[in-house]
Amino acid sequence: MAWGKKKRCGLMRLLVAMAVLLSGLWCVSCEREKEKETEKSRRNAYATMMYVGTPRDYEFYVAIRVLLKSLATLDAQADRVVIASLDVPPRWIRALEKEDGAKVVRVENLENPYKHQDNFDKRFKLSLNKLYAWSLVEYDRVVMLDADNLFLHNTDELFQCGQFCAVFINPCVFHTGLFVLQPSMAVFKDMVHELENGRENPDGADQGFIASYFPELLDKPMFYPPSNGTRLDGTYRLPLGYQMDASYYYLKLRWSIPCGPNSVITFPGAPWLKPWYWWSWPVLPLGIQWHDKRRQTLGYGAEMAVILIQSAIYLGIIAMTRFARPSLSKLCYRRSDKSISLVQNTLKLVALWSILAAYTTPFFIIPHTVHPLLGWPIYLLGVFALCSVAINAFLLPMLPVLMPWLGIVGVLMVMAFPWYSDGVVRALCVFGYAFCAAPFVWASMTRIMTGLHQSLEREAFLPRIGGESSPPSWFNKLY
Repeated sequence: MAWGKKKRCGLMRLLVAMAVLLSGLWCVSCEREKEKETEKSRRNAYATMMYVGTPRDYEFYVAIRVLLKSLATLDAQADRVVIASLDVPPRWIRALEKEDGAKVVRVENLENPYKHQDNFDKRFKLSLNKLYAWSLVEYDRVVMLDADNLFLHNTDELFQCGQFCAVFINPCVFHTGLFVLQPSMAVFKDMVHELENGRENPDGADQGFIASYFPELLDKPMFYPPSNGTRLDGTYRLPLGYQMDASYYYLKLRWSIPCGPNSVITFPGAPWLKPWYWWSWPVLPLGIQWHDKRRQTLGYGAEMAVILIQSAIYLGIIAMTRFARPSLSKLCYRRSDKSISLVQNTLKLVALWSILAAYTTPFFIIPHTVHPLLGWPIYLLGVFALCSVAINAFLLPMLPVLMPWLGIVGVLMVMAFPWYSDGVVRALCVFGYAFCAAPFVWASMTRIMTGLHQSLEREAFLPRIGGESSPPSWFNKLY
């Protein structure tokens, strides 16, 4: 009995040892699989570029950070690379590396030989730095991106594409806002050589050069990712769903892209209507989607201090003008009819310019990349505050001066209305509102000129020397 019990105990110990050994081997195997998967993912990269020297450097810096963080939230299994010129500020580089997890590759700016072309746009002077993507030879495939891409879904299947793949959002010319490439130093050196030789480039930017370097892409087959995960060779056209031009959305106010997954939105066109600007919404309905992506990833902490300071200043101006009395009358004395006429005309001009400045100044001093739901209220608050100064200083009637303010509020509500059937109906409603509001704006301008003339003619505003000035009438005072 004792011998049988010992035998059973020995058998149990052997089984436990085998179980521990098998579990250990299984863990090792899993770790190796994870390492292989990580190594495989690191052979691919999403890349974008950054350079400085334009008035909108900070805006593109913010856009690139949102792009990188959005790729991370979509669990993109690839490195995120920023091709940055040597003059990019070090604090931006540190933020990209430490906070956004990007790998930054520093490069010298490529000389643009097309900068003297008649149709050359100076904002694309350094866009040829995009060619450095072909020098990232540590990767098998690179998806090169512009900063104005908004990712809706994971697009790692693009790494299965061939040596060069791009989307035709124009019927005849592919778009370089997103394309797939196989890095090659031979190709990169040949591109630089073509630059030095002055290869034909219709626009003098990366778009024209790369399109001329791959002129036969239009005749290539469409890319469909193999289900077994294999990588293709050759060049392919990418389905339109990988570069959905935002203008396609505005026609029907919904996406209707049948070819390929609806994965990436791009915003080509006017630089002042890029989605990261606070005024882009509700002018362009898709602007709010980009800001929602930023709110979920990067946030708005960098601009909040400026917003709070501006709000406090505007509220202080409103409070002061509530109790202040007009003081410009102290500058005016009735010496002669000729001098009175000159003073009146000068003050009329100053009053009109002050109203114009009240509507334009807040627009330019608000941080450009704040959320639209912060930017528009601060703009309207600033306009109201500065208009109150002009109203109080020149004894102008309040309603006519604020009529454009009310018009702006109205058109924002019309554009932001969410239940239009399509973009055509929305555009007609906006034009209809503008047509109906135009007579009121014109009447308010006429009323401002009349009120200004009456204020300048008043004895209280232009007191006689040696005579007593009567107090201003309450009819023309703001409060």
